[in-house]
Amino acid sequence: MSRLGKSGPSKVFFLWFFEFALLIGCVRLAGWLRFMHDAPGYLEFSDHLLWRAVLFALVLCVSMTAFGLHHVYLRKNRFGFLLREIYAFAFGGVALLVMYYLFPLSYIGRGVLVSALLLGFFGVMILRLVWGAVFASHTLKSRVLVLGAGETASFLERRMRRSTDRRNFRVIGYVPSAGEEIKVESNLLVRGEGNVDQVAQLLDADEILVAMDDKEREAHMQPLLEAIGRGVRVCDLPTFVEREAGMITLTRLDPSWLVFSHGFDHSLPRRLNKRAFDFAFASLILVLALPLMMLVALAIRLESKGPIFYKQIRVGIHGAKFWVIKFRSMRVDAEKDGVAQWAKRDDDRVTRVGRFIRMARLDELPQLINVLRGEMSLVGPRPERPQFVDSLNQQIRFYDMRHSVLPGLTGWAQLRYPYGASVRDAEEKLRYDLFYVKNHTFFSDLSILLQTVEVVLLGKGAR
Repeated sequence: MSRLGKSGPSKVFFLWFFEFALLIGCVRLAGWLRFMHDAPGYLEFSDHLLWRAVLFALVLCVSMTAFGLHHVYLRKNRFGFLLREIYAFAFGGVALLVMYYLFPLSYIGRGVLVSALLLGFFGVMILRLVWGAVFASHTLKSRVLVLGAGETASFLERRMRRSTDRRNFRVIGYVPSAGEEIKVESNLLVRGEGNVDQVAQLLDADEILVAMDDKEREAHMQPLLEAIGRGVRVCDLPTFVEREAGMITLTRLDPSWLVFSHGFDHSLPRRLNKRAFDFAFASLILVLALPLMMLVALAIRLESKGPIFYKQIRVGIHGAKFWVIKFRSMRVDAEKDGVAQWAKRDDDRVTRVGRFIRMARLDELPQLINVLRGEMSLVGPRPERPQFVDSLNQQIRFYDMRHSVLPGLTGWAQLRYPYGASVRDAEEKLRYDLFYVKNHTFFSDLSILLQTVEVVLLGKGAR
């Protein structure tokens, strides 16, 4: 049985299409409302209306995508969605004004533009409410049968049990393997005659998730091949978690999966476009933020004696060390004993000005200089201190892989996980850092950078 929207990306495609069509309709409706008593005016307005409406819809859809409204993995509460929609329509409106200035023939008129933006804003909001209600139904979710019920399979119940984690699928049962130590609750188990393919047919499964060790898989290969032949998807746990949760699971992850899986684009074109993106945006932000940076520097100097800037050695790409530059937010004697310390919540070493600039992320602005030097990127894993890196490399598998790309001012882990201040936090953030390292593209960098606006405005993750 084929189900609409059985994967996140396909649902996003349909949502993008419907919103695109909705926004085109909003331009037409706004034009009709503006000229409903002026037939000649409407005839003049309707000349080349279709491509103007398409341009309007395209700019706003791209803006909504950039602000994370079409993101497969990002969890959004209602307030978060509303805030992002406001950003997206404001940014899209400004982009349209710039475009109309550059290409006057595309202009739809001030009254029509304002009306279309308002209609589109509320139209998208209503569409999302209906969309969410429809796809919350189990009928439209992919039916996933899990092969395995041991420690590996229990990851789904431990880490992906919330409805937001399972917005694209529902688990219809776990098929235990012979001799496997059961770690899943008994009421979730599927026991019966036949192999996994026969069980999948009986339960009308759309996908079989293989969640067991390599040695245990061998006995199930023939039934899995038969399932594939019937059109049932077969997926291993790391690939499934990457697709549905936007992270790399470290639970019993075999290095061969990382070696042979797709991604890890370090090609020359990717490096060149990333460097060009970093240099252009860092230069623009630095110019725009210069007056604000001068105010921050003055506030630091007025509050306490000592240097305005704070330099600290961090670990960059391929383990290379560099001096990161930040506004000083702590007392001068914050580490007077010379021992590196994790930042703590309500850290008493932070000054009053420092607390504010940390919350607003203004202390990070001087790192734009590191970006211009090529020591950092705008988007990437956050750089850590050598003392912490040496320790974490020994305690966490694959930790050093995060250093295969330039560290960043912001990153996927910063959007998905709060501020890290322990080994456990570092391991959790590594799941998202590895996902970024494996899947980063120009558009993902742009999306992460723009989504960081919400983090900055709401003070999320600051410490």
